[in-house]
Amino acid sequence: MRLSLLSLVASSLALLGAASSVDSEQVRIQDGDVRTLESWAYTDCGVPTDAIQLKSIEVSPDPPKPGEQLTVTVNAEVQEQIEEGAYADVVVKLGRIILLKKTFDICEEARKAEADVQCPVEKGPYTVVQTVDLPKEIPKAKFTVSVRGYTHEDDDMACVDLQVDFTSKPFFGFGW
Repeated sequence: MRLSLLSLVASSLALLGAASSVDSEQVRIQDGDVRTLESWAYTDCGVPTDAIQLKSIEVSPDPPKPGEQLTVTVNAEVQEQIEEGAYADVVVKLGRIILLKKTFDICEEARKAEADVQCPVEKGPYTVVQTVDLPKEIPKAKFTVSVRGYTHEDDDMACVDLQVDFTSKPFFGFGW
């Protein structure tokens, strides 16, 4: 099943190239907000009353590579019906420089993508798997992507911050 807001999380990674510090150690904090795998991380900045509760985000390959396909799997629980008028604000930054700032109509994006799930989106668990082509022109840099989702009544729907590091990693830690 595809849900447009969750698809936006995946698509936001692809926006890095279109618009164009994460530790390299593998870390998982089970009960915390931050999950770091290789050169990307996300923070669920939502609250328990949000309409969508993010459960997990996984990417393959890890780390993401410019010029290759990226498959993003997002697991979430929709706690209240998502209706026409729901939207998401997406901001892509390189350091403090805003590369892209755009508002997406969630239901319109679902229609454009011919998603399996259309508005209204009913309550329940969802797993969204989306594959995107990352542009090979993505510069070797660290990016942040902020996604803030809102209901048609402007209530908080979901919140996630992504960090993606496309800088080259030193060879075996020797700085080569």
